[in-house]
Amino acid sequence: MGPAPFAGMMLAELGADVVKVARPSGGGLGIPAEVDLLNRGRPSVAVDLKHPTGAETVRRLADRADVFVEGFRPGVAERLGLGPDDLLKRRPSLVYGRMTGWGQDGPLAETAGHDITYIAVSGALHAIGPAESPSVPINLVGDFGGGAMYLVVGVLAALHEARTSGRGQVVDAAIVDGSAHLMTMVHGLRNAGAWADSRASNLLDGGAPFYDVFATADGRHLAVGPLEPAFYADFEQRLGLETPLPDRDDVAMWDDLRARLAEVFVTRTQADWVTIFEGGDACVAPVLSLTEAPAHPQLAARGTFEHRGGAVQPAPAPRFSRTPGRLTTPPVPVGHDTRKALLAWGIDNVDELIGAGVAVQARPEG
Repeated sequence: MGPAPFAGMMLAELGADVVKVARPSGGGLGIPAEVDLLNRGRPSVAVDLKHPTGAETVRRLADRADVFVEGFRPGVAERLGLGPDDLLKRRPSLVYGRMTGWGQDGPLAETAGHDITYIAVSGALHAIGPAESPSVPINLVGDFGGGAMYLVVGVLAALHEARTSGRGQVVDAAIVDGSAHLMTMVHGLRNAGAWADSRASNLLDGGAPFYDVFATADGRHLAVGPLEPAFYADFEQRLGLETPLPDRDDVAMWDDLRARLAEVFVTRTQADWVTIFEGGDACVAPVLSLTEAPAHPQLAARGTFEHRGGAVQPAPAPRFSRTPGRLTTPPVPVGHDTRKALLAWGIDNVDELIGAGVAVQARPEG
């Protein structure tokens, strides 16, 4: 529902000609396809994959493709006749991307799961949250960080290799693998004795009071992160305190330092503190809502968000000097482009497919 569509969106914004094939009944995140931003940038083709002619239609699309991506449970694509063996036999140079939570093998491969269960067993969830209990993070860690991004990297690497070898391959992107891989630095620190296997007791997990979030007088919050001594010196100077803070290098004093900072920050509003820390190296920033973020001066200057079709949405990333990514088409209803996209990809019997109910063309608006 999230990782594979996000990967398709990214590839489209990077300049790929991407076609999304969806079931005629829709599905996904439970919102209309035309407002789901993960559908932006590519046409929507509605095909009944359970119909033999529908599966053959998708095989014909794959015959012309460099990359094929699917997000089914293991074995489903094979049962539809759309597995790697089916498609690579017809197009040996095809890169076949597979997006799952548990991976293509192992005892849990065919069972259901979601972001929270994948990051739970990978160790990532254990490291997030206060000391007393893990916190449920938004599904950026697993679905998008450990899933979609690894799928895109894998697909592009395999595509690059195929340009030389002429041979495609399968990219098995599993969220459990990716979210575990994201924890490489933490494992390195732990192996060196510099990271405790408990929450809120380390430098970067809220354990250190100089890398944490504090409430302000107006009920808002500040993110505070002056890790380096020079940045911390600027931080202390801008606080303007008459008595020095407890020694930050003494872990035994961390509770006292946290309590003191909490007392200080709650004396002024978020906006007041933003003014105080403006232009310095204290590494302090306001915690902004989704509504507020696009107006932040830094994000506004870079165009991090765009206004398209009456909706504010993140712009493509990363930035390119010569071939910039760009937003093209907005998300559309399921089957909005069935006829046009199939014709463009060399499927010449589109009207026959639509007439038989194998493919569905959404009614044009109005």
